[in-house]
Amino acid sequence: MVVMSLITDIDHKRIAEAIRLAESRTSGEIYAVVARRSDSYFFVAGFAVACGILLAAVMVALAAHWYWFVISLPTFGLAILAAFLTAVLVLWFVPGITMLLVPRRIRYRRAHQNAVQQFLARNVHLTSERTGILLFVSLAEQYAEVIADAGINAKVHQDEWNGIVSLLTDHANKGELASGFLLAIEKAGLLLEEHFPVGPGDVNELDDHLVEL
Repeated sequence: MVVMSLITDIDHKRIAEAIRLAESRTSGEIYAVVARRSDSYFFVAGFAVACGILLAAVMVALAAHWYWFVISLPTFGLAILAAFLTAVLVLWFVPGITMLLVPRRIRYRRAHQNAVQQFLARNVHLTSERTGILLFVSLAEQYAEVIADAGINAKVHQDEWNGIVSLLTDHANKGELASGFLLAIEKAGLLLEEHFPVGPGDVNELDDHLVEL
C-alpha cells in the first residue's frame, strides 16, 4: 500500500529551513511531528458498538414481550451475533467510522499520550540545557500540543503555548498544515529567543525537520 505524504517535499524543506532559522537565534531546540492519527480506536469503537447492540437487544426483547410476539432463543441469539459481526466488519473495513464512536476525551487522551511518547522517543528531553520543545499535531483527533522541557516551562507561561496550539489546529482544520507549522515555528522561535538567546558555542542537538507518522 502506498502511503501519501501529508506535506509536500517543498513544504518539508520550508519547514526545515524555518526551524534552522528560528534556532539560529536561540539556544532552544524545536522538533515538529505530525501524525495521521494517534490510535486505531478499533477496540474502543467495538466496545461502543457492542453496548449499543446489547441495549437494542434488550429493547427488542421487552417490546416482543409487551406485544406477545414470540422470538425463539436461538433466533434471537443468532440475530445479536450477526449484528455484532456485521458491525465489527464495518469498523474493520471503514476505519473512518471509528472516530464517530469515540468520545473526544478519549481521542484527546490518546493523542496526548502519543505526543508524550514522541517527546521522549525523539530525545527532545535530553538537550543539555533542557530547552527543547515539541510541536505536535494529530490530524484525525484534530489535536495539537506543545510540550516544553523543564528549562523552558520555568520561564514561558502556558498561555503562550496555547496560542501556538491554536495556530496549529486552526490551520490544520483549514487544510493548511504546512502554513500552520511555519507560523508556529516562527512564534515558538521568538519565545525561545526572548528567554533563551543563542550563546557562544551553541550546538544543534536535534534534527531540523518535520516527522510524519
